[in-house]
Amino acid sequence: MATGRDDAREKKCAVVACDKCLISQTDGRVDVRAFIVPKGKRSGFHVNWDDNGFATFHEDCWFDLKSSYKSQESNLTKEEKEMVKEAIKTAEIHNSYDKVQREAEHIANLIKNSKYCIAITGAGISTAAGIGDYRGIRGKWTERDKDKKQETKGKSKQVTLNFQRLRPTYTHEAIVKLMDNGDLKHVISQNVDGLHRLSGLEEGQISELHGNTFIEKCEKCKKRYMRNFGCGGKATNVPVIMCKQCRINHRTGRVCNDKRCIMVFFLQKCRGYLMNTIINFGDYLEEDVLRNAIHHAGQADLVIALGSTLQVYPANCLVEMGKRPTRLVICNRQSTSFDAVCCKMEEDERSMLGSRVFGNCDKLMSHIMRHMLSEEELQDWEARREERLVTYDLNRKL
Repeated sequence: MATGRDDAREKKCAVVACDKCLISQTDGRVDVRAFIVPKGKRSGFHVNWDDNGFATFHEDCWFDLKSSYKSQESNLTKEEKEMVKEAIKTAEIHNSYDKVQREAEHIANLIKNSKYCIAITGAGISTAAGIGDYRGIRGKWTERDKDKKQETKGKSKQVTLNFQRLRPTYTHEAIVKLMDNGDLKHVISQNVDGLHRLSGLEEGQISELHGNTFIEKCEKCKKRYMRNFGCGGKATNVPVIMCKQCRINHRTGRVCNDKRCIMVFFLQKCRGYLMNTIINFGDYLEEDVLRNAIHHAGQADLVIALGSTLQVYPANCLVEMGKRPTRLVICNRQSTSFDAVCCKMEEDERSMLGSRVFGNCDKLMSHIMRHMLSEEELQDWEARREERLVTYDLNRKL
């Protein structure tokens, strides 16, 4: 299980003039990536960029560099200013070990005092399971932008991910534990990987806004089927119907076997065509799923956003839909447009209404669970991870 410590090796800060020690495993740090790196000697540069444009900084060294590069007094070269400008878009921030500890205790108290806490999750909670995220130094959109900058010909290399082999992370399991204990009321997810459901969340406990790779539904009666295999579309063994929105065939090649009463004492199978539930670009969200998400978001007095930059509509509109004052916790590695909301103060000005933590979700959640569970309960729950993995394997039937 997660230890709460950052697992990065010690590195030297990329700022040439930094006179501090190495960046330790417990220090705050920032990892960045610039798209275009000048070839040959980079004389006069203030940052030791590697040949691929990556660099790691002490947290305060990065923010000093970031705040000064636009200044008229800045002595950065024109080339390096452009690199810093691009690096700002990809910067992944990791708060210090001590700060994560402090914020975890504060967040745990917020959860304990909440009457209706919900979670909003994004791709960042699944990176530990092997799924790449969308933004950051190696994000999918970052790679796309890099290709555009470098005028790469042809398509970027696509890696096919076997969702069936993925297993829930510490964060997925912690969410289930909090739900079982009554501390969490609902989850709204932007992920399609099926890991929330595999970890134990029931259908009524989660609104999967963008669908689920392992769920298909009937076009006719809308019955949903949970599978132990990915429900891809593009089937050709049934009549092909291209979606008007995304221009993709959603049909999976299977038919609904739900029995329906068509007259007294007579049942007949539905036989409607099954389709995957994945929401592609251009598709409309399922109305009942969105309606359910809005219902729970409206009741929330605490929202915990994990692994999301909150840039995608309509998930980002749900963040401030609940009770006032807005109590928002965000944990991810990049800045969001809601960061200031997290840092608003209580009326007595003694503490923040919410919390903003930069870093990996598993690290934060491991600290939070130490405050939410007794030591004995925590040890027992974490020790049963191997048992849960066996259950996951059985449910996926590899």
